[in-house]
Amino acid sequence: MKPLSDVALSVLDLSPIPSGADARTALRGSVELARHAERLGYRRFWVAEHHNMPGVASSATTVLMSHVAAATETIRVGSGGIMLPNHAPLVVAEQFGMLEAFHPGRIDLGIGRAPGTDQRTALALRRSPQALGADDFPEQLTELMGYFDGAGAVRAVPRYKPPVWLLGSSGFSARLAGSLGLPFAFAHHFSARNTIPAVELYRESFRPSDALSEPYVMLGAAVICADTDEQARWLAGPSGLQFLQLRRGNPIPLPSPEEAADYPYSDIDRHFVDERLGATIHGSPSTVRKGLETLVADTGADEIMITTMVHGEADRLRSYELVAGLARD
Repeated sequence: MKPLSDVALSVLDLSPIPSGADARTALRGSVELARHAERLGYRRFWVAEHHNMPGVASSATTVLMSHVAAATETIRVGSGGIMLPNHAPLVVAEQFGMLEAFHPGRIDLGIGRAPGTDQRTALALRRSPQALGADDFPEQLTELMGYFDGAGAVRAVPRYKPPVWLLGSSGFSARLAGSLGLPFAFAHHFSARNTIPAVELYRESFRPSDALSEPYVMLGAAVICADTDEQARWLAGPSGLQFLQLRRGNPIPLPSPEEAADYPYSDIDRHFVDERLGATIHGSPSTVRKGLETLVADTGADEIMITTMVHGEADRLRSYELVAGLARD
């Protein structure tokens, strides 16, 4: 079994907005977390694209990336991801070419096809009901890569190409990433049942490319680490309630542990939350180590990208600190 010390660790941040705070606080927290992650030796710091969610501040992904990259020195900064059907491919190529120009060798372009929001907001972004299905995603990706390669009459300026990743939560992107010879990032943190089939499909589909000679798998994992199992379970409660409300079509800021504990859950609610938290690796350092080692053993992942949704900023920084320590032991 591959030891945890041989697996790269990275950070996925959604700029969570805690109840009682605002987006300005959340965005400042993201920059501070990036600095913290750099000091702890994490390889990458990626930010996600979400829209119309009162608990998530990372809507303008490239703007946040520019601030994070300017506030750090060595950690790679990327998108986890840019939801390509929401954007004109040329604009994405120009924005990431500019980021790469300012921060050469430190930018990653993670690309996804989901809207990162509800259907009404997706329509506002994509401007056409025909675009909601994202059926032309492969063509959009080809167009984007063409702007970087400079093969056509229209070229991205500045034309600097960062490493391109494909993100996914099902077999579609796994197969496409493999056929194009691109690194693949799978959203294990919200699609755990599909992880192993998607990873296997990616490896089976992989064809070497100029970008990559052999498959490379990164898994997004929800992780909450605290000094004890009981404390970690307490800190995990808010993410369960927030996800429950999201599934009901009622997105909310990230509740406090007290708000999560006091919520009047029905039996069905409790089952949903328990199932959700079952896909989260949470506990003391020894418990989290076992969870991460099992995930790596089951999937052969090359890298784990950790997302930690807790209400208190100090608890979030502490969780990443404890997990970084596991990789050094």
